[in-house]
Amino acid sequence: MTPQELAEASAAAMWNDDSASQRLNMVLDHIAPGHARLSMTVTKDMSNGHGNCHGGYIFTLADSAFAFACNSYNQMAVAQHCSVTYLIPAHIGDRLTATATEVSRRGRSGIYDIRITNQDGAHVAEFRGHSRTVKGTHLPE
Repeated sequence: MTPQELAEASAAAMWNDDSASQRLNMVLDHIAPGHARLSMTVTKDMSNGHGNCHGGYIFTLADSAFAFACNSYNQMAVAQHCSVTYLIPAHIGDRLTATATEVSRRGRSGIYDIRITNQDGAHVAEFRGHSRTVKGTHLPE
């Protein structure tokens, strides 16, 4: 199996059990080794008291992209640390895209940067995730 095929198969296995991403109507737009791109549309149910997208939903989209990127090698990986910086508000009806890129992967640790943009390409937030591999695989070895 090629690295790309392994990333696709690992993502498919993860997606089957990912109720959170599915119930938020996220779409896995792209997967490759160490990379993932997910998108979702902000609904009224996701709005906060200011009428903007609640930051937790932006974080969740970024976290899902992070998860698919760091699990693209058929090795189970979990978040060890994550941080987010919000740059501009997202609004009801916006289509948000989270693009995850692997920065470093050594031993059991990885670092991933996730950029969240809206449908106009405006930079909504920046997320950094640190991953840690654990026992187990997504596919039989």
